[in-house]
Amino acid sequence: MRSDYRTARALVTGASSGIGEAFAKALAARGCDLVLVARRRERLEPLAKELEERHGISCVSVPFDLSARHPGTELRALVEGDVDILINSAGFATQGPFVEGDAEDFARVLAVDVGAVVDLCHAFLPEMVRRRRGAIVNVSSTTAYQPVPTLAVYAAAKAFVLSFSQSLWYEARQHGVTVFSFAPGPTHTEFFDVIGETATAVGRMQSADQVAAAGLRALDRRWTPPSAVSGVSNTISAALARLVPRRVLLPALARSLRPVEAKR
Repeated sequence: MRSDYRTARALVTGASSGIGEAFAKALAARGCDLVLVARRRERLEPLAKELEERHGISCVSVPFDLSARHPGTELRALVEGDVDILINSAGFATQGPFVEGDAEDFARVLAVDVGAVVDLCHAFLPEMVRRRRGAIVNVSSTTAYQPVPTLAVYAAAKAFVLSFSQSLWYEARQHGVTVFSFAPGPTHTEFFDVIGETATAVGRMQSADQVAAAGLRALDRRWTPPSAVSGVSNTISAALARLVPRRVLLPALARSLRPVEAKR
């Protein structure tokens, strides 16, 4: 998809920090009007004001918890006007052995990382199909390409997003709409404040700005692929993960995902 961002309006979830915030800033710099969605009003509203003043765009903040039931239906009712680009960037994760995890945390991972993605696509994609234009970027993760011990629920959720987005890519493209999965690798965001810094991440993490720029480059292609990965090394790693036998890959991943402090 190639878009004139100056005549477009994008809805970005998870916009109060990390990759979502970076997408919002990158789109604003291109002249795109924005609807920013996140839980934290205290961070969302100042960001919306900053982007409006800096770039002369319209920027609406919508404080909203995406773990709510049917978030897409509620957001569609709250957001007035067309949405040309949907960036599903909100995410939630917990790390640790599955048997030691909290069931409520797992339910939240599935609600935000899977349920909200499906529900928002279902709420906004039909209008794009009717207009025969629009784009949806579902932010996945390189964990989607492999099982990950201690991130079992999160990795499985992102694998769902990958498969779901690839199916929608085919269904939507005949109607002039672009849908694809975009997979960042380890990124300098608050995500690692939640799951803890790991040896895997050290030394090869991208910034959120680099990730957002890569995502928009994928969106700007004349023929956007069903899925894209941020960065050459992450692309290679994702491809290799599909080839390595699981009984070899899983122990290696388990070792690499131990907290850095435990290895010193």
